[in-house]
Formats: sequence, structure tokens, C-alpha cells
Amino acid sequence: MLEKKYIKLKLTGETKDEILQELVDVLDNGGALENKDEFLKVVKAREATSSTGLEEGIAIPHGKTKVVKKPAVAFGRSEGVDFNSLDGEPSKLFFMIAAPEDATDSHIETLSKLTNKLLDDEVREKLENAKTEDEILNILNEEKKEIINSSEKRDGYVVAVTACPVGIAHTYMAADSLVNKGKELGVEIKVETNGSVGVKNELTEDDIKRATGVIVAADKTIDMDRFAGKKVIQVPVKQAIRAPKELIEKTLNGEGEIYKTTSNGKKETPKNEKTGIYKHLMNGVSHMLPLVVCGGVLIALSIALSGIKAGSGADVTNPFFKSMLDLGVAAFGLMIPILSGYIAMSIADRPGLAPGLVGGALANTVGAGFLGGMVAGFAAGYIAKWVKSWNVPEGLKPIMPIFVIPLVSTSLVGVIMYFIGAPISGFMNMLTDVLKGMEAGSVFLALILGCMISFDMGGPINKVAFLFGSAMITQGVPTVMGPIAVAICIPPIGMGIATMMAPKNYEVGEREAGKAAFAMGLIGITEGAIPFAAADPFRVIPSIMVGSGVGAVIAAIGKVADHAPHGGPIVLPVVDNKLMFIIAIVVGSLISAIMVNILKKFKKQ
Repeated sequence: MLEKKYIKLKLTGETKDEILQELVDVLDNGGALENKDEFLKVVKAREATSSTGLEEGIAIPHGKTKVVKKPAVAFGRSEGVDFNSLDGEPSKLFFMIAAPEDATDSHIETLSKLTNKLLDDEVREKLENAKTEDEILNILNEEKKEIINSSEKRDGYVVAVTACPVGIAHTYMAADSLVNKGKELGVEIKVETNGSVGVKNELTEDDIKRATGVIVAADKTIDMDRFAGKKVIQVPVKQAIRAPKELIEKTLNGEGEIYKTTSNGKKETPKNEKTGIYKHLMNGVSHMLPLVVCGGVLIALSIALSGIKAGSGADVTNPFFKSMLDLGVAAFGLMIPILSGYIAMSIADRPGLAPGLVGGALANTVGAGFLGGMVAGFAAGYIAKWVKSWNVPEGLKPIMPIFVIPLVSTSLVGVIMYFIGAPISGFMNMLTDVLKGMEAGSVFLALILGCMISFDMGGPINKVAFLFGSAMITQGVPTVMGPIAVAICIPPIGMGIATMMAPKNYEVGEREAGKAAFAMGLIGITEGAIPFAAADPFRVIPSIMVGSGVGAVIAAIGKVADHAPHGGPIVLPVVDNKLMFIIAIVVGSLISAIMVNILKKFKKQ
């Protein structure tokens, strides 16, 4: 599968995306692909779930799709590129695996043998120093050294399961890493792989019964109920590649949490709660992201091609552009329900989807915005999970997941959202009264309005500020709308700039979303920043609030006035003091971008 034509000794790419493109080109030039663009999309989608950059300068990007003609591996070597690797060091050795959708067991086994050789320090060193393509092939074709078993046998029996989303690289590397380390330590270990060709070396009932403990190194759902009553350590699959000794030692020492099932046999996973909440949140964000990008671009195009009018704002009258706008608005309408629904589904599996979707729709109805949608999603998920734990008669069990759980959970979420609605309405009225009491054109008012616009982006606080500014236009005071028009576009433009300034802080999917967010910001669509705020609220929201606040203050000092109830550079034709308007946007966006990247850097450290 690794032939001379698939080897490139000197990669020239300087970024992760450039390296991926270069390796895809190598495979395509060698005749392995039917459609290189489609394969690149599949590889990037895999990278968006978690980077394939390992430690020791190795990265193994991969994809499994019907556009692969035959199994192939491309090898490339570079001076070092930031690949979001486990150890934070630049990656130098790249193996890109292309597997067809119908890859056979023998194909996958061959690929796994190849990738497993990379665990050997000597092999890596030889690959770094090889001068020709033939040397590379000879190094990888050498028989792997047999791991010498420790002469000292230790008590205990460890069982493990490895799995990754695609199942053609990390799954088998993790298994090999655990098995090899077990041999070195003199520990009996059995590892089940959940790869692309199914389950191999499956753990039996007897294996699990006599095991000291269980290691689950998986980035996808596996059958966990069989481990009920055993001590389980759950980690990402790359952790088994990175630290097999630590995992085995912890298992032998009795660490891990007892895996429990409810009386209905439903799983109760032992996991760190913070990690769990983040995982649930990201499940919602990843499913919401296409709607934000698709809807935002459609709305942006329709407004950009139609123009802005003083007094009325966006002037979309052309039937074609109106249809485009309606499509975008429809996509935006689904954004919060999808966020909420998939957060709930991550928590409670499929029974959580219905109450989560309904809760998100209600968050839209009561004007609670994406923050309300997040609350609805977590509420729906944990309520559904609680209902799943009920001990019900045998006759009711078959209808629990399709009737009882969704019905009860949806009803309770509906009650919660109903009670949230009234306080939100009262709070909005109170904020409006407070704003009316402030002096129009004051710096303090501009600061407050700027922060409000970016706090919940389309939520109740944002709406109060926007409607207040719109009302002031009709009263002949457009200087209130000026700072708001600046603040509206700073969150998406700022996040777009942030992804360009420090791409290593963001996954591939986030960097793509950053480009779309930047475009949305130019048209005044604040919601372009929502995916970033939902994924990392405690760093993103303060950053965009500071940037929007500063931008709004600059606009107020510069006497910027906006005669249309809209924001962003698109309203430039109906803005007074255009230069200060642009300066305010640029300064505010840069502040947001720099601040969020600094905070994300601290997060990494």
C-alpha cells in the first residue's frame, strides 16, 4: 500500500491545511483517488473531531470513503509543522492513510501493522534520516522487533477496548501500545479493537469476569453495559498511545470507578463531569455549525446584493434574493433547536433528542437565545436520563424510549421554559427602561449597549439593545444606533481574525467557521460568532464583550450615527462620520481577537 510513488521526502507546506492538501495530491497523483477534493473533506472532517497529531513528531491523518480507488498510504517529511499534536511539538513525519469504504480485514490489518511500527523509536529515527524513497520502503518493510516479555510476571489481568471514529489508525496503534507495554511489564493483557472492520479480539464474559480492571480508550460509543460492577478507566484513544504504562499501572492498582447500570440496565458511565459537560456541549455545537454557516452566508449574500436603506435597514425586494433570505432565516431558525437537541442526545442518547429539540424551539419562542438553548439542552438531557433510570414494570420497558421518556421529558422541559419566559420578558422591559433613562450619545450608554449586543448574540439582552437603537432612529437620534452598528459586527469579525492570527488554537472545523464568521460580520450578522461562544463561553464571551464595548465607545466619541436599523460595514452608505465608524470596527475586532487568543493560550498551558 505504501509505494515509491506515494512518498515525498520534502513537504513544503507550512500549515496543517497545506500539509493535508500536499499529501492528498501525492495520493491523487499516484492514482489512489477518484476525487481528491472529496477525500480532503473527509480527512478534514476527521481532523475536526480530534487532531491525528501524536507525539514524537508523528501525524497520521486518514480517511475512509468511496472516492478511494484502492487502499494506499502516502508518506511525507517536513521540517516541522504545528499539527495540534498531543505533546504540542511540531509534527515532522506524516502518514496519510486512504481506505476505501469496502476495505477488507487484510487491508486494515496491513495498515495497522504499518502504523504500529511508528511506536518504535528506532524506526522513527531511521525515517527522519533516510535519504531516498527506497530507504523509506526498506525501513517500513523490516520485520518489527519482537517485544521481549518481562521475566517477572505480575499478578492481575487487564482487559481493554480501543476505538476511534474512523477505525483505521489510532484504534490499532492504541491496542498495540497497550499490548507491547503489557509484555514489557509482565502483565497479562487482552485488548479488543473496535475498528472499521468491526470488533476484533472480542472480550468474552470470562475475560471481563476475571479482569482486575478495564481500560476503555475510545472516542466513540462502545458497548459498556458488559462492564457493570468492574472498575473502569475511560480515556481518549490517543491516551493509550501516549501513556500505556500509566493506564496499566492504574488499573492494577485498583484505580478507576465502578461502572454501574440502573435497574433498567441503562448505562451510567464513570467519567469526569467537566469532561462530560464539554463533550455534550461540543456535540450540540458540531451539529449546529453547518446551520450557522449555511444560514449566515445565505442571509449575508441576500442583504449584500440587495443593499441597505436609511430608516428601513435591509432592503430585500428582489424575489430571488428574498427566497435566499428566507432560506437563511429558516436555517437560523433551526440553529438553537439543533444545538439544544444534540446536547440532550449526547447526555441521554436518542430519547433525549425530542425534548432537547422542543426545548430549543421554546428557547427561540421566548427569545432566550443560544444561552437559553444551552440551558434547555442540558435540562432536557438530564431529565431524560433521570426518566430512563425509573424502575418500571416489564410491560412498559419496550415503550419507554419511544413514548414515556420523550413525553415526560418534553413536558417537564416545556414547564421549565414556560417559567423562564416570564422573567426574561420582565428583564427585557426593565433593561429598556434603564436605557431610556440614560443620556443619548453618552460614552457610558455606548459601552453598555456594546456589551449587551455581544453578550448573547440574538438573545434577549442583545434584542433589547438593538430594539432600543432602532427606536431612537425613529425619534431622530441615530447617534445611539451608531455604536450599536459597530458592536453588531465585532464578535464575528473578531473571531474570524482570531482564527487567522492563531490557527493552532482552533480545530480545522473552527478555522473554516472563522472564515464564514468574518464574512457574516461584514454584513452585520452577529450570530456568526455563536459557535465559538457556545464551545468556549468563558473565554469567547468576555473577549467579544470587551471588543464590542471598546468599539462602541470609539463610535460614540467619534459621533458616529447610523440611519438604518442594521450594523456592520454594509451600512457604511447610511453612516455619518464613516472614518471613525471603520476605525471603531477595526480596533474593537482586533481587541476581541487578541484577547480571546491570549485566554486560549492560558487554557492550553
